[in-house]
Amino acid sequence: MVLLASRSRRLRVLFALIGCAFSSAAAERACAQASAASSAEIDRSRLFEELHRDVAAMQRELSIYKRVVQLVAPSVVHVQATPLAEFRFRREVEEAGSGVVVAYGQRNFVLTNRHVVKHSDVDNIRLELNDGRQFAPTQILMDKETDVAVLSVDEPGLIPARIGNSDLCEIGDIVMAFGNPFNLRQSVTRGIISGKGRSNLDLGDGGVDYQDFMQTDAAINPGNSGGPLINLRAEVIGLNTAIASNSGGNDGIGFSIPINIAVGIMRQLIETGRVERGFLGVTLDGYYDARAAQLAGLPRLTGARVKSVTDRSPAAQAGVRIDDIILRFNGAAIENDQHLISLVKLSSIGRQVDLQVLRDGRLMTLHTLIGRLEDFVNAVEQSTAQHR
Repeated sequence: MVLLASRSRRLRVLFALIGCAFSSAAAERACAQASAASSAEIDRSRLFEELHRDVAAMQRELSIYKRVVQLVAPSVVHVQATPLAEFRFRREVEEAGSGVVVAYGQRNFVLTNRHVVKHSDVDNIRLELNDGRQFAPTQILMDKETDVAVLSVDEPGLIPARIGNSDLCEIGDIVMAFGNPFNLRQSVTRGIISGKGRSNLDLGDGGVDYQDFMQTDAAINPGNSGGPLINLRAEVIGLNTAIASNSGGNDGIGFSIPINIAVGIMRQLIETGRVERGFLGVTLDGYYDARAAQLAGLPRLTGARVKSVTDRSPAAQAGVRIDDIILRFNGAAIENDQHLISLVKLSSIGRQVDLQVLRDGRLMTLHTLIGRLEDFVNAVEQSTAQHR
């Protein structure tokens, strides 16, 4: 019995020792799991802290966009233009667009696109600010060839936007487009300047005759027309005008009138009610083609070839000759005849420009001042009358 009892105790002790071993292993596993969970939580906390620090640093940079919006939004205008009765059933008629308040002299005006308001009048146009104020223009001034319109307004307390210098813009610059696409008031999109000097765009009936657009991938949609394109200094550098689209909406290719051109048109409309066009004094050769360019020593068809030069014109004074190929106009590479014509017509009267021409295989730079088209048209008409 004693032996049995003693053996039983040994068994119990052995079982107890085995139980302790199992309990110790479970405890170690539990401790290991707890330690792993704690370590994972520490790692998550560290990641959160790192993320917060990175976001804080990023927000200091991204706050630029917020500040741009705060500065520009009060100057952006929603333009509701009810078409006159005779235009209401035309498919191309737009009834809503955008604009921007600008100052000239001691007065404020709203700058927009002509196609936004061309089918309406002052009694059928309502302008709305981001604070909800609504008012009507007192006068509409328009230039068909550039699609620029200026609305005279008498509303007190307007905040004009700051005007930038579109000549200083470069491809890759970050820009923001403001407007009211699809009647979504005060929308803002962001992108870059994708290209400059875009011309020869087919904009349909009533399009822009003289084109020198900036291209942007900032989303522009119907209703954005006339709204401002803004740089990161909160300055207007363009007037959003058109899109290239297969769907009718944004496909990432939008076009803006450089603000230097739009403001130049605006000033003339305000001061004289009409726009004077620049004049160079060359007739261009419509037979200039890829073969002719190759024979002249050019790798591809580019530039515009001179067919004749008007006497005493800016081109004549600069020394332009027949068969010269004009490759650059004030630094802008000339794509074709129409491109050169647009750049000349859009240039300010009296502006000094440089012409890069190819003559007998040699590149040379000529200098001249842009003339006034009316001066030379009148001179030609008077000369013709004298010889009758």
